[in-house]
Amino acid sequence: MVEEATSAPSLRRQCELLRVSRSGLAYTPVAPDAEELALMRRIDEPHLKHPFYGSRMLSFTCSREGRLAFRERIQRLMRIMGIESTAPKPTTSKPHPTHVKCPYLLRGLPICRANQVWATDLT
Repeated sequence: MVEEATSAPSLRRQCELLRVSRSGLAYTPVAPDAEELALMRRIDEPHLKHPFYGSRMLSFTCSREGRLAFRERIQRLMRIMGIESTAPKPTTSKPHPTHVKCPYLLRGLPICRANQVWATDLT
């Protein structure tokens, strides 16, 4: 959609109008090399056998076979491939169903003098 040969509007203005980054125009995606494709195949094999393996275990499996694969690289390739561990994720933010949620009693209260409101922290 962006035309370089036109005199008006400029390339910068065209990018502003389309809300496109100018640096994105010069970028040409690079196809993955053969080594990366082989590593992706190698990640897929144990993932199919053991879908609960995460990036740590997959990188350990690959390094045990003699392939140099750091965990960050395994994570990036797993994101590209769209695979994820089926192991349970941490659920630390879920409130207990029987826990009563207390209302916020200071909402709408104008605080206009010292020592009107006090707070404490038990941690």
